[in-house]
Amino acid sequence: MLHTTKEELIREYSRRVKTGDAALFVGAGLSRSAGYVDWRGLLKEIAEDLHLDIDQESDLIAVAQYHLNHKGNRDKLNQSLINEFTKAAVSTENHRIIARLPIPTIWTTNYDTLLEDEIRAAGKIPDVKTTHENLAQSKNNRDVVIYKMHGDVSQPHNAVLTKDDYENYETSHRLFVENLKGDLISKTCLFLGFSFTDPNIDYVLSRIRILLGQNKRSHYCIMRRPQRPPKNRDAKADFEYETRKLYLRIEDLQRFGVQTVFVDEYSEVTELLGEISKRAHQRNIFVSGSAREYGKFGEDRLQGFAKELGTQIVARGYNLVSGFGLGLGEQVVLGALKAIYRTEQGREKGRTIIRPFPRVSAGRENAQKEANTNHRKDLISQSRVALFLCGNRQDEKGKLSISQGVLEEFDICRELGRFPIPVGCTGFAAKEIWDRLMKNIDKYFPEIRVKRQLKTLANPKKTDTELLNVIFAIVEKVIALDG
Repeated sequence: MLHTTKEELIREYSRRVKTGDAALFVGAGLSRSAGYVDWRGLLKEIAEDLHLDIDQESDLIAVAQYHLNHKGNRDKLNQSLINEFTKAAVSTENHRIIARLPIPTIWTTNYDTLLEDEIRAAGKIPDVKTTHENLAQSKNNRDVVIYKMHGDVSQPHNAVLTKDDYENYETSHRLFVENLKGDLISKTCLFLGFSFTDPNIDYVLSRIRILLGQNKRSHYCIMRRPQRPPKNRDAKADFEYETRKLYLRIEDLQRFGVQTVFVDEYSEVTELLGEISKRAHQRNIFVSGSAREYGKFGEDRLQGFAKELGTQIVARGYNLVSGFGLGLGEQVVLGALKAIYRTEQGREKGRTIIRPFPRVSAGRENAQKEANTNHRKDLISQSRVALFLCGNRQDEKGKLSISQGVLEEFDICRELGRFPIPVGCTGFAAKEIWDRLMKNIDKYFPEIRVKRQLKTLANPKKTDTELLNVIFAIVEKVIALDG
């Protein structure tokens, strides 16, 4: 079979992400969906200067070279890059999912800054490499290295644009080539938004094939199937020709270990990335809850329970995700840190994602609400299950009420396909969530039988140990479902 299935891609690539052996290669398709131009759009005016029709040209690199030859300089090429890639563009859901994935290495031929901007927005530190000098330096506490192998809009004079640039790439960007070879040898790479027409990639892939022979690592790329045209003879002939050429290209890619996954619509790419994200964050547990009052559970017991929950999350091999909720978040984090320092000699990197809610300027209530919602979505998207404790707040007049933020987090869980586990016996929002969930368990836990365990979580007579054992029994069922 010339292509592989979505299920295989999800299973195998997710496994590599979890073990830290995954890399991502991002092409122009990702930026185009955000509003930036592709190569044809970038070179449209360049071609017009040469009295060429860009839509009739197949060798776009040659067009850039022709312009350089004709003008004797690349001023307009540089200005075109600046003009097109400093325009306003909006990052897509695909950018946001990628930013949250625990992938340590991203390669891209794109000139824009959407990826690194979104990674920073996710609270992570990108180390962006655009020159040989960058390669010799490492940013402290970086989360991901982004290799911009064709340069960056901030340095258009160094961007790879012309035939000269491509032909000299092995010499001018030797360290980039060597680093890419190393990643293609040691990591499983997913090619996204990429057409495989870049001569540099062909060069690197061919060298890998020569060096490793049949021992090359498997990689994956996502491509859209050719779309069937309206019913007319010429369009049908063109469609059949393009389809035949595509399948020949896919067959050729297998020489390099690159397996193709087809999609019919680009929206399927988001679905695939979303499923990979779910499995990659399989061992991440989001803890939601706040407590101005502690109800029947009592302050000492609830805070002790929250602290032990944090300890058990780490001790049992899971990772904590928290927005540091009032009255409980601190205890959960302290418990997690206790386990980290006890079992891993203080190496907490990767075991906790703690991001307190952002604060917007006073008087901007709508902006604050929007920021809080986005923050909740970001944290929950980096988890597979969400635990709910207590959940109450005190308004400006001192009146106690159920926390609407905790209820919103429950709704986001459903929206993102995460599994909610409310500890109903802690009362308030957790009890309301428990009531809603019990009315339609199958809606929230498809294919998993957890009714008996959930009933236990509403029983305040159960000991903390019994409650914790039930929580993690449900978590294990979720993991077993993912495979």
